[in-house]
Amino acid sequence: MVLLSGGVGGARMARALASVLDPERFTVVVNVGDDDVIHGVHVAADLDTVMYTLAGIEGEHGWGRRNDNWSVMAEVGRLGGDTSFRLGDLDLATCLLRNDALQSGRTLSSITAELCAAHGVLPTVVPATDDEVRTKLQQPDGSWLDFQDYFVRRQHKDRVTAVRYAGADRAAAAPGVIEAIGEADIVVIAPSNPPLSIWPILGVPDIRSAVEAAPTVAAMSPLFGGRALKGPAAEVMTGLGLEASNIGIHEAYAGLISDLVVDIGDANDVGPLQDRGVRATAMDTRLGERAHAESVAEYFLDTVASAAGLPVR
Repeated sequence: MVLLSGGVGGARMARALASVLDPERFTVVVNVGDDDVIHGVHVAADLDTVMYTLAGIEGEHGWGRRNDNWSVMAEVGRLGGDTSFRLGDLDLATCLLRNDALQSGRTLSSITAELCAAHGVLPTVVPATDDEVRTKLQQPDGSWLDFQDYFVRRQHKDRVTAVRYAGADRAAAAPGVIEAIGEADIVVIAPSNPPLSIWPILGVPDIRSAVEAAPTVAAMSPLFGGRALKGPAAEVMTGLGLEASNIGIHEAYAGLISDLVVDIGDANDVGPLQDRGVRATAMDTRLGERAHAESVAEYFLDTVASAAGLPVR
């Protein structure tokens, strides 16, 4: 199993699948388009969110560290520094170690493996690429924002009219990513924001080609009645000319997915989706509560496996 993941929704899907899969046969490929240098250190927001969630130490909002403290940020603010992007002290320790490793010439994937091992994370967690890929968002006036400026500092309030993934066309998949996709029975696209979390992964040419060649690619929709539970997925999709609906999710992954799972509240979308040639299913897709998410993962896997003619666990 391979999961393409970004953001809190992707991390929670990773946690749910990890609860029912052999960790030695489960790889999570994570978006790096959100990465940035903040307070002088390399921040890998999606990688850390996945790692902390799989380790069971994520913060109450799904990101950062649980029970973190903010002494460093308080002092930065007292000294007149910019604290619009806040890192807790424990979170900062992770970023400092990553930054030192990268500056010494190590790859992002190697330090990610080391950090995950230190936290007892058993599935393989790997960045989509060791190369630099940065998500940029265009505003209506034609100017471009870096991702963290748009998402954190400006609280994703700006209308997005275009996105690009700087460096993606020159990037190569991180070691092991293509092999994992090629060996997977099912490639899963997490219920993450398609343009902001999944498209940066698919923007790496050899990853997109590998996903295109995979026989079963199943996406779980991040939308519930045309809205996301968290984040600006619907607004970004609309700004890019996609319908804020499960039809829009299908269009976002046109030519890639064989299966699309939507929430039971959107069961009326199943027929129109099937008319488009995708195997569509409606089920409860809420992943917030850990115990409930495990049953969601089991049903999701059995449903997709049965539809693909694979053995059901």
